[in-house]
Amino acid sequence: MFIPFETAKEAFAEFNINLTEKQFEAFSLYAEFLREYNEKVNLTAITEPEEILVKHFLDSVIPLSYTEFESGFTLLDIGTGAGFPGLPMAIMHPELKLTLMDANGKKITFLTELTEKLRKVIPLDVKIIKARAEDFARGELRGSFDIVTARAVAGLEILAEYAMPYVKIGGVFLAPKGGSESYEDGASMVEELGGDLADFVEYNLNGDLRRLFVIEKIDITPKKYPRSNAVIKKAKK
Repeated sequence: MFIPFETAKEAFAEFNINLTEKQFEAFSLYAEFLREYNEKVNLTAITEPEEILVKHFLDSVIPLSYTEFESGFTLLDIGTGAGFPGLPMAIMHPELKLTLMDANGKKITFLTELTEKLRKVIPLDVKIIKARAEDFARGELRGSFDIVTARAVAGLEILAEYAMPYVKIGGVFLAPKGGSESYEDGASMVEELGGDLADFVEYNLNGDLRRLFVIEKIDITPKKYPRSNAVIKKAKK
């Protein structure tokens, strides 16, 4: 049993996001399947319904509300794990063409089963790819997405190197981060990758400070990026 619709609707409304009953139905299904699947595969430490609503669903969709996009825009979620933030974004905006990417086979299986269930409730255009971002960025997907995002623990400098090669010129990289990270931590790498800070937003989510860096792709990413994970880690030492 998930939380009442009105409770969820009020939580979304605090950020000027309208939640419909059909979207809520999809989120309820998502939460129930996540909790059920989490008993056999470790997907998340967040399992209480109220926390799932805020820390997974709402936290995922807020960044997209600061982004201009049109129907048919392509969105890539790198290292998506249990589908965050990409799948909640697509539930709110099914007109987006979503690609979920993760290297973990068990998580890919979960996402495949989940999207099949969600499509019975809400129309979704979702492609799921099993791959590491740094290993898949030199093929046909390079420079092909309107929006790329990732909700990962890596710093902006590393995250940008994984994400920016996939962004098309004029597209954006949405980088949601915690309140302790500044843009200056990754600014030089973002510039090297062909990006420029288009917008910066701070907001409070249940007492936790969040920062969103909206980075526009203004130039082609040099061919040497992204480097391998080993090279990136070595360079950071």
